Parts: sequence; C-alpha cells; structure tokens
Amino acid sequence: MTAPILAIDQGTTSTRAIVFDGAGRIVGVGQHEFKQYFPRSGWVEHDLDEIWATTVRTVKEALAEAKLDASEIAAIGITNQRETVAVWERDTLKPVHKAIVWQDRRTAERCAALKAEGLEPMVTEKTGLLLDPYFSGTKLAWLLDNVEGLRARAEAGEVVFGTIDTFLIARLTGRFATDVTNASRTLLYDIGRQRWDEDLMKMLGVPAAMLAEVEDNAADFGTTDPALFGAAIPVRGVAGDQQAAVIGNACFEPGMVKSTYGTGCFALINTGEERVASKNRLLTTIAYRLDGKTNYALEGAIFVAGAAVQWLRDGLGIIEAAAQSGELAANADPHQTVIMVPAFVGLGAPHWDADARGAIFGITRNTGPAEFAKAALESVALQTHDLLAAMRKDWGAGHGEETVLRVDGGMVASDWAMQRLADILAAPVDRPVIGETTALGVAWLAGSAAGVWPDQAGFAKAWARDRRFEPQMAEPERDKLIAAWKDAVSRTLTHRT
Repeated sequence: MTAPILAIDQGTTSTRAIVFDGAGRIVGVGQHEFKQYFPRSGWVEHDLDEIWATTVRTVKEALAEAKLDASEIAAIGITNQRETVAVWERDTLKPVHKAIVWQDRRTAERCAALKAEGLEPMVTEKTGLLLDPYFSGTKLAWLLDNVEGLRARAEAGEVVFGTIDTFLIARLTGRFATDVTNASRTLLYDIGRQRWDEDLMKMLGVPAAMLAEVEDNAADFGTTDPALFGAAIPVRGVAGDQQAAVIGNACFEPGMVKSTYGTGCFALINTGEERVASKNRLLTTIAYRLDGKTNYALEGAIFVAGAAVQWLRDGLGIIEAAAQSGELAANADPHQTVIMVPAFVGLGAPHWDADARGAIFGITRNTGPAEFAKAALESVALQTHDLLAAMRKDWGAGHGEETVLRVDGGMVASDWAMQRLADILAAPVDRPVIGETTALGVAWLAGSAAGVWPDQAGFAKAWARDRRFEPQMAEPERDKLIAAWKDAVSRTLTHRT
C-alpha cells in the first residue's frame, strides 16, 4: 500500500467517509446521520438531497482530519445500502421522489400477486432472489405507477433509476453507472447472463432506458468534479455494503463466511464460481466480479439487528447509547427466558414473511430493562443461527470442514454480544482488527484498481484478527434457548415456511 484511499460508506442511517493511509490505517473519519421518514406503517424513505449533503460534508471532514488535500487521494471507493431505490432527472440529477428504502414493505401485495401468477420460479432462476418487497424492482414499479407522469417521463428517457451507489456516482462524476453487486439486487438483473433482463423488465413495467451501465467492482467509474473537493479524484471501486464486507473480511475462498451487524444482519458464504441454488430460502447472489470473473455467494438477510438496539434507545428509552446494551444484558436475570422476535418490518431469511410483526415472549413481573436488552442482543444471534443452519444444508455436504465466522459492523464492538453469538452458534467468531470492514473492502477495490494497494492474495494475507470468541455455553442451555426461539418465531409468522 503506497497511497491513501478514500472510502464513502453510505448506510441506512448515516453516511461515513473514511481515509485509509498508505499502510491501510484509518487516519480520517467523517460521519453524519440523516433523517428517516416513515410516511405510513411499514414505509421507510430517505431524502436523496440529504444523503448527498452528508456525503459531501463527511468527505470534507475526513480529508480535514487526515490533513490531506483531495489531490493526495489516489482513488475513491463507494459502498452503499443496497436495494434502496432512487429516481432522478437524467439531465439535472434532481430527485423526483424520496428514495424508497430497502426496509420498506409497501409492495408486499404486489409481490404476493406476482407469486400468485406463478412468476417466482422464473425470478429466482434469473436473479437468485425471491419475490419480496426487500428488493428494488417492485419499489421502482410502485413509483412508476404512483407518481403522476413518471412512467411517461421514464419511457421518454428523462428520468433514470439507480441504487444509492448509482446516484452518488452520477452526482460525483456525471457517469450513469453501477456495479454488478448492486445490479444483482434489483430483481432486474440476470446473474447468470450478467445483464439486465427483458422478461424481468416486462414483468415490472420498467423501461430499459432507466437502467445504468453495469461494471466490475474494480473499474473506472469516472472522476469527481474538481469543484467538489478541490481536486479531481478517480472513483475506482464500488460494491454493495454486504459484498464490500465479504471483500473487506478477505473471504475470497469458497466456504468462507462473514456476517455483518449493522441496522440489519447479513451473512454470506462464498461459493466461488459455483452458483448454488438454495433449497432453504437463502438468496443466491454475486459476491464480486473482478477482471470479468464472477464469484457467487449464498446470502441470508435479517432485517433487524442493530435496529433492535436503536429501538431500545429511541423507542423505549431503556438506554442512552447503543454501547450500554451489552453492559445491561450482562446483568439480566439468568433465570428468565425472554425472547424478542424483532419482526418490525417483517421477517427475512429463511422465513420471508413480509406481514410478520415483532413480538416479545416470556415477560414476567420481574422483567425489566436488563432482560429486554439481553433479549434484543440474543435475537440477533438466534437469527444468525437460523441463517447458518440453512447455509449448512445448502453448502455443507461435500465442501470440507465448517469455517470460522468473520464478523463486522457496529454491533461487534460489544464483547457480550459476540460471546453470545459464539455460544448460540456453537462455533468460533473472529472479530477483525479493522472494524470498518465494509469501507476497507471498497478501499481495497479502489486502491488495487489504481495500482497503489496490493493484489487479492496480498490483501488476504494482511487481514488481522482482533479477538476470537470461543463458545462457552453448555449444550442443554443452548438447546433450550433455541427451542424457545423457534416456538416464538412460529407464533409470529403469518404463514408457515
């Protein structure tokens, strides 16, 4: 590593910019939260101009903290919240509606109708995904159907669609482009043929003119307008946040698993060049594409992880800061089994129940803040257990020994939460030295493309572990907890899976 790289990490609740120096160390950070809009129950939106403003602001702050001029940055990498839908005017780059966030469930009925038409097998075959409101396609269709005049403007080529990476690339460089990992999450991209699909566009009524050019993860995405930061900076790496975390955790070998704990939780297992079709309602997705060579992954998506801790803070007022949740959980009554099913916006993998809603079971007169905190953190570990169990069924047989889980995201700072995760999984959990794994992943993409950071093998060798958490919970206690969780989930589901 011979030159600094800037990573833009545009997340669900905040935007961050991080400067990595020539040794891969973090030397500058800027971060700002932005407003969450909830126009109706189950609807979630973001203001794209607010996202853009936080992006520019955080980049300037990160550069200032690093004491670097923009001219000294070798390249920019961008990672982003996936599936969130943005539509803007092609010429002016002005948004025509608030972004519809990946958590939004307004298209549940549309998804159910498409399933009833028998279209889900075709969708899964082409995209590796399921018909669920989580993905971009039905959200885009909703905008075209519900914003007056938008469909006509789209057909005329006046307005375009993109995930947040595409919007930022357009604002930064003027290019209309995305990367293969973000494209693969739209319900519009054939991950086998590696192109936008005519049948899927027809199913959702999406004009081809709305769709961006699709690039490898390490590619030339243009150069920033010098007026933004004081100098032109090439954008050389782009990946959706979960794929960026696969890269940042150096999970380059088939069978390696990472799990990211942010607003939601996303676990991916690298399946190499083999595209594995899940029989357990996991997603088949593109892990990354480098030099035209594609690696696939199986993915399990949990909609609520860190968001459960946010709810303790903002909804219930039990804690003042997220970091307090582990301290509180450690003091919970060990004789109470309180189970939280955090289906605030439905349940993701492996249940995919858009209509399920959150519930808490096992409350007694003695239940208090500590037990709620423990239940919230345990719900994340228990959901992860479900994902890894499904992965073992899809991938485990014939592919060698189980691997250690590499973790990243804001929640991994809690020793209590990570120890509980290892206990419930009955498997080791590795926390990396550099916790900003998602940003590190796109920094490596940009740095390697710019020729100033090492190749894939060199980057994998440099990955370092901060701590390994070994399982300590007795098997009967673990079995009892998992059984209570399964019972609670079964009571929460609106349909059987």
